[in-house]
Amino acid sequence: MSAFGRRNGIGGLGQGARPAFGVAKPLTGGSAAEKAPSPAPGGAPVPGGNQFPPLPGESPAASPPNMREDAMSRLADRANAVHTSDSGQGGFEASIHKIKEQVLPRLLERVDPEAAATLTKDELSEEFRPIIVEVLAELKITFNRREQFALEKVLIDELLGFGPLEELLNDPDVSDIMVNGPNQTYIEKKGKLQLAGIRFRDEQHLFQIAQRIVNQVGRRVDQTTPLADARLKDGSRVNVIVPPLSLRGTAISIRKFSEKPITIDMLKDFGSMSEKMATCLKIAGACRMNIVISGGTGSGKTTMLNALSKMIDPGERVLTIEDAAELRLQQPHWLPLETRPPNLEGQGAITIGDLVKNALRMRPDRIILGEIRGAECFDLLAAMNTGHDGSMCTLHANSPRECLGRMENMILMGDIKIPKEAISRQIAESVDLIVQVKRLRDGSRRTTNITEVIGMEGDVIVTQELFKFEYMDETDDGKILGEFRASGLRPYTLEKARQFGFDQAYLEACL
Repeated sequence: MSAFGRRNGIGGLGQGARPAFGVAKPLTGGSAAEKAPSPAPGGAPVPGGNQFPPLPGESPAASPPNMREDAMSRLADRANAVHTSDSGQGGFEASIHKIKEQVLPRLLERVDPEAAATLTKDELSEEFRPIIVEVLAELKITFNRREQFALEKVLIDELLGFGPLEELLNDPDVSDIMVNGPNQTYIEKKGKLQLAGIRFRDEQHLFQIAQRIVNQVGRRVDQTTPLADARLKDGSRVNVIVPPLSLRGTAISIRKFSEKPITIDMLKDFGSMSEKMATCLKIAGACRMNIVISGGTGSGKTTMLNALSKMIDPGERVLTIEDAAELRLQQPHWLPLETRPPNLEGQGAITIGDLVKNALRMRPDRIILGEIRGAECFDLLAAMNTGHDGSMCTLHANSPRECLGRMENMILMGDIKIPKEAISRQIAESVDLIVQVKRLRDGSRRTTNITEVIGMEGDVIVTQELFKFEYMDETDDGKILGEFRASGLRPYTLEKARQFGFDQAYLEACL
């Protein structure tokens, strides 16, 4: 007898009895024909027969080699590809810019710079028109109306605007502009990078335009201060780095923002989130939950923060603190603050931490940080715990769990002498939601996680995932397909939603 009350061996089984524990059933059944091993393409029998039938639509033997051959061919194509970096203009544009170099010096001789600075672009264009005709006559150049209009535009952009960049700044489809020296400029359209057809005259020309951009906001860039953050009038963010740090010449990176304010409903229509996720985020913004938006560079953190700000009560006083002011909140009572870099003597710098401490004396209802990078994270957590519920910030991290670890590390970067367990507890008590955004390889931006911070269990911060984006497949043209799935868990922050009367809608959205 075995320990299970049955005799050992198959012979001990009665009629219709189940096999003893540990006796394996054969995986193939049916007729003798079915049990026979199926032959391989070469005629030899396949070991194991058909006990593992192929999936519908899948060839049993040819699929893996074909997939491997396809992957290897793509690797070979990439390894043998020849890339060019020529971004020269076409014939018409090149001829216009060539004429511009001849006309511009003669034009400047006939113009009073102080008087020209007081005119708008349209007014200056009207004043320049007869002068340009006169200069073209002197140079014995004949232009038709279209060519003359194009020349006027190029000259106005050169004198009052940002030269060749004006064309890209006025294109609504361009979201990023990356200038890598005078001869190469890349742009981003619909999430994909492509070479732009503009070129600067030389390094000096590009450097002058970079100085013009940063001087507008009281910053400077030169060999003593070769790094600068600035912004354009429409709120677009600009970063400039010049030689000797940049080896290919002056580099300008411009992150453009949509003229039309982005809302959560628009993000939902773009496919960035599901209907239930949009409802959840709307309620979180309206119920004064403390939200951290996490993601990589260019993943849409600032866009998400601007969209969440739409749900803030118009009667609340909101302060935003940034290195270079780029947030465009959609509230009437909003005061933006901006840091200040040190002067040439290295004095007078005002950091984000200084502004957060000062903001606490300005009677804010909410404090919003454009991005936290260091010890100011502790000051924001202190604000969240001292009556400023509904505060928000963004930071760089690849997952909600990594986001919490980065917050701990940023606080430890400062000179705060408190144990790590106390820092973790402060984070767990302050942060309510982590919204993870990501730019996928097809250029689309998705909200991949909405995660609650529940509290502490020992020395570990406990989280609960409310929503997650699940990757499913990819189309032939490279578009990623996926599904937004709710975890079906009762949200821990339901009590905060109940205080504002959104508990039922919040519960239905999360389940």
